[in-house]
Amino acid sequence: MNSIICEKNRSLKLAEQAEPVRGEGEAIVAIQRIGICGTDLHAYQGNQPYFTYPRILGHELAGIVESIDEHEKDIVVGDQVSIIPYMHCGACTACRSNKTNCCKHLKVLGVHVDGGMRERISVPTSHLIATADLNLDQTAMLEPLAIGAHAIRRSGLKQGDIVLVIGAGPIGLGIMKLASQAGAHVIAMDLNEERLRFCQSWAGVKQVIEAHLSNDHLQALNDGEYPSIVFDATGSQQSMTRAFDLVAHGGTLVFVGLVKTNLSFSDPDFHSKELTLMGSRNATREDFEYVKEAMLNGQIDIDSYITHRSSFHDMIQHIDHWLLPESKVIKAIVDMDNI
Repeated sequence: MNSIICEKNRSLKLAEQAEPVRGEGEAIVAIQRIGICGTDLHAYQGNQPYFTYPRILGHELAGIVESIDEHEKDIVVGDQVSIIPYMHCGACTACRSNKTNCCKHLKVLGVHVDGGMRERISVPTSHLIATADLNLDQTAMLEPLAIGAHAIRRSGLKQGDIVLVIGAGPIGLGIMKLASQAGAHVIAMDLNEERLRFCQSWAGVKQVIEAHLSNDHLQALNDGEYPSIVFDATGSQQSMTRAFDLVAHGGTLVFVGLVKTNLSFSDPDFHSKELTLMGSRNATREDFEYVKEAMLNGQIDIDSYITHRSSFHDMIQHIDHWLLPESKVIKAIVDMDNI
């Protein structure tokens, strides 16, 4: 079986690997699509938290079930599926509270354990979502968009809220799109003017602001007020620190991006605003199902979201180019059809 292994910083290798063995309660899934996530790129560059080498990357996955227990009723051999890549213990406080996305012993495919950048994988049937009415590209994109759906659900966003999303990468774009559809007035902030234009055309963003402009420029967009909810999806220490200053009094700041360092903020300012600070990690089945329904209703244009595509065997030679700003990647995907 073919696989791609991230051996160390800036090193990917095509390798032969033993076929997966299906355990009790598991299914063998033949991988058909692999989305390339910021996590994969950070791991490749050597700056991904919780990561150890060597590792098979890949957790944005679409595939076809090849083997499954006969007593399974909801999913059978031949079904197209998305994989929820967050392997939770089911016993810790978070799991008992249905917060499986932040399980104490969480193991994410492609981060803590080997992921799906290979021909086949064995996963628990409880982590499969049937997607017969979606295409393979849509199926693979459930995971990154579910992260945005989870962040929105965490924030308590309501129709009419003024929302700032900082960072117009794939996760930030998903937040913008789903927040707009939920009736929020969304402002996008990023350093890239071209990416900001895409926020307006693809995500339905009402206003955009370049990140280098002063805080006064943001207030001017909203009658002198700051947004009531701010999502930071940058993974940048500088951006996440600044974000505390961009939230309205009584507002909520949600860190969706992850940075491998400490953050600091002014406690007096934090208390004077009575801010709510949240971390948002991964997603739950509920979030996957929410995005699936939005796709089925034609609310999300995946064809424009995916800007770059590679075969499995060519992926290694493309990854360095995808990291360059001039490549203009929004979302890259690996197509396993011709392996």
